[in-house]
Amino acid sequence: MVQILLGILAVMALWFVFTFAMDLKKQPKGEVLEEGSVPAHSLIGFFINFFDTLGIGGFAPMTALFKQFGLVKDRIMPGTLNTAMCIPVIMEAFIFISEVKVETVTLVSMLVAATAGAIIGAGFVAKLNERKVQLYMGSALLCVVLIMVSGKLGLMPVGGEAVGLTGAKLVIAVVANFILGALMTLGIGLYAPCMALVYALGMSPLVAFPIMMGSCAYLMPAASVKFIKEGAYNRKATFFNIIFGSIGVFVAAYLVKSLPLNILTWLVICVITYTAYTLIRDSRKGADKEAAAELQQA
Repeated sequence: MVQILLGILAVMALWFVFTFAMDLKKQPKGEVLEEGSVPAHSLIGFFINFFDTLGIGGFAPMTALFKQFGLVKDRIMPGTLNTAMCIPVIMEAFIFISEVKVETVTLVSMLVAATAGAIIGAGFVAKLNERKVQLYMGSALLCVVLIMVSGKLGLMPVGGEAVGLTGAKLVIAVVANFILGALMTLGIGLYAPCMALVYALGMSPLVAFPIMMGSCAYLMPAASVKFIKEGAYNRKATFFNIIFGSIGVFVAAYLVKSLPLNILTWLVICVITYTAYTLIRDSRKGADKEAAAELQQA
């Protein structure tokens, strides 16, 4: 069954690559890709996916860097996060699904649920205006911060030894992963909440890796293709993140194995908190401008 899962994942990766390549081909000859320097996108791709492979999660810190250095416009941030990390995350899934044992029904059910959530969510998020995207992403990042801080303070459940779920727990896992898949299209990373879910349901902490990485890997091609067709993503960020992000995954998975991440995690929490604040602040400013414009028209 593992080979079937990986085979389907390979087909989805090819689907994404083909769609992305066709979109790049449609760009007028000689036209420069979107804003953002090549070195910046390359470094972000390498380091974010390096630490993503080690379990830190990539969406939130990547959002922070894109936002703080003005590399990607807020309106297309959700689409860019999905398209930029699609191939690196698929690489992660191949590694962990192959090496970590998870009960088949549990794994497949959660992967399908996350993918279905992303398909529904991406079509909705891609059409949102910038102010709404800022508000939703800021709120989503605050949720990530709360989960990360809870884990660091020992307030989150520590999990158990199970490698699979049945009955009510399986239903809860499927429904929750469907919601997490949809939220991922808003820019909230699935890793931290999925890990919290796995722990809370009494599963082994190690099982979280193939589930969360597999969930992202299955949902991201579907979501990314929708964003590409809507034109709601940054091509330059996607291109260089795919190349250097894949290198980062390889280095983390095969050359490093483990790394002390305590200080870095707290730093990421601080950066994410500030970014969430700026996104919500900018959204409120946009709302005030819209209200002022409506008053003038009245």
